Amino acid sequence: MGFKTGIVGLPNVGKSTLFNALTRTAAAQAANFPFCTIEPNVGEVSVPDTRLDTIAGIAGSAKVIPARMTFVDIAGLVKGASKGEGLGNQFLANIREVDAIAHVLRCFEDGDVTHVEGRVDPIADAEIIETELMLADLDSIEKRLVNTNKRIRGGDKDAAQEAALMEKVKVLLEDGRPAREMTVEDDERRAWKMLQLITSKPVLFVCNVDEDSAAAGNEYSARVAEMAAAQGASSVVISAAIEAEISQLGDEDRTAFLEEMSLDEPGLDRLIRTGYQMLDLITYFTCGPKEARAWTIPAGFKAPQAAGAIHTDFEKGFIRSETIAHADYVEVGGEQAAKDAGKMRLEGKDYTVIDGDIMHFRFAN
Repeated sequence: MGFKTGIVGLPNVGKSTLFNALTRTAAAQAANFPFCTIEPNVGEVSVPDTRLDTIAGIAGSAKVIPARMTFVDIAGLVKGASKGEGLGNQFLANIREVDAIAHVLRCFEDGDVTHVEGRVDPIADAEIIETELMLADLDSIEKRLVNTNKRIRGGDKDAAQEAALMEKVKVLLEDGRPAREMTVEDDERRAWKMLQLITSKPVLFVCNVDEDSAAAGNEYSARVAEMAAAQGASSVVISAAIEAEISQLGDEDRTAFLEEMSLDEPGLDRLIRTGYQMLDLITYFTCGPKEARAWTIPAGFKAPQAAGAIHTDFEKGFIRSETIAHADYVEVGGEQAAKDAGKMRLEGKDYTVIDGDIMHFRFAN
């Protein structure tokens, strides 16, 4: 099951440098001029989770396979993108395909790195991005309404509900508010999803700071954190320059470098973890001598749906799941010990998976 987070921002805020560090590749160019990223670059990264290593050690697993998240580095946005300025049309097409958005904001001073707007103001940058995305959504809604109203005149009953939904979100967008602030009823969710509105996606603000501010942030990142909190969003402080250095180091050198910089962990680990949480995802594990593996599912999934993340046949033929809580698995020392201690549960089709569950599925062929 794939989940994509789009990395967006104005040109020269450091998003491609961040992407390169994130994926530990040089796939995205990082140059001091606008539009150096022409095609969206895609990278898969591991979701940090110490629980997986712990259970793999207990089980003596030969392989350890972490959960994955996909990041998409998307060409820089400029004012007027909603009208096709810069690489606007391409940008908007790419961003519609992601599940969440990471706004990279420049929170550092550097005379050698130009700013497309000629100043450093992360709040204004965020407003430019949000405005362009809202304008793109508004344009999309207005075009859809024309076709939907034709369907209404033709007697399409479903079209009336869709039009009413679009009119509601149109008012919201015209008021300068993103679509994610819309209250969507259960019977509207299918039509809502079909609208593919960019501003309906969850947002994470990434504050790209100078090296000296990597541990505690600075006045710019503090303003972003305040803005994010007001919107019910999250923010993460990262120095893309430091992360680029860390990505080139081995494990021992990386640990020493982090200590030298007074950092507990790479900022990228926080970014990945926060993005994972932002999408309301949880992890369950499968574990044995051959491999220990983390599986990503949305919170609220039932056991058969979780089984379907491994293979659709598992969901179709689901019988039950043998389930052990992570804490119990670690406390007693493995699967057999959990069975002996009565810590293994047999769960049926109505069981809602809990983050950290260790599961073994029984299914009919």
